[in-house]
This record gives sequence, C-alpha cells and structure tokens, in this order.
Amino acid sequence: MGAFPTGVAIIATEWAGKRFGATINSLTSVSLKPCMLLFCTNEGSATGTAIRKRGLFSVNILGQHQSHLSARFTGKQRNRFEDVAVAFSADGLPLLEGAAAQLCCRVTAIHKAGDHDIILGEVLSGEEAACNPLVFHKGAYGIFQRA
Repeated sequence: MGAFPTGVAIIATEWAGKRFGATINSLTSVSLKPCMLLFCTNEGSATGTAIRKRGLFSVNILGQHQSHLSARFTGKQRNRFEDVAVAFSADGLPLLEGAAAQLCCRVTAIHKAGDHDIILGEVLSGEEAACNPLVFHKGAYGIFQRA
C-alpha cells in the first residue's frame, strides 16, 4: 500500500478535560448526502477510545508546511498538543491552525477490521485554507503538484 500516495491528517477530540490526537492517512470520503467520511485507528488507541466515548472528532488535513506535526502526532510524546497552535470549534474540538482543511464530525458507526477500527463520521462543518496539502508516499513526505 506504500505505493499509493495519500494525504495526511490529524484526527483529534477532547474527552474528560484532555486532548487526544493521532496522525492518519486512511481518510476516505464515503458519501456526499449526507457528507460522510471514514478513517482507521489501531484497536484500543487512546485517541480512538476518546473519539468513541465523545462521539465527536475533528479532522485536520495537513498542509505541506506541517510534516513536523505528522511526526509529532505519530510518536510517543505524552502531550502532543504542547506548543501547537490550536483553535476550538463551537463543540470544543481541537482544530490545528494552518491546516489545509478542518472538519468537525459526529461518529455514526464503528466497525472492527482486523487489528483496527473503522470509524465512520458525518461531517457537521468544514473550512478550507489556501495552502497545498501534505502528501505521503513510500515512507516519505512530499507535496502535490498539478500534472
């Protein structure tokens, strides 16, 4: 699957007074009416568990200038949000400033698939910024260039 280039996003939520976030590249559009998407998380991940409990999450599609955030939200750092510019949605969801796009979603279903959970979400709101997206391909970051 490394031969398939993907965008990079950070999913996030707030639960019980703590912020949770994780880097994903499994983000997929599912439906236009209603607007729905899905992503996958490791079974039992702290972020996936918090999203399951809260029922709401944000999707922050990273810009090409944010590869450092991708690495940060993949690693074992305890407070992934420390010194990161964050705004909050009306529902208190963490939105990473400078992202190429930010979406706020409600969990509609969770399905077990091997050692991962597939989380389906309905998009409640979204914003797009004027920047190029970060791309991941064969273990490396890159940028999008129109053909």
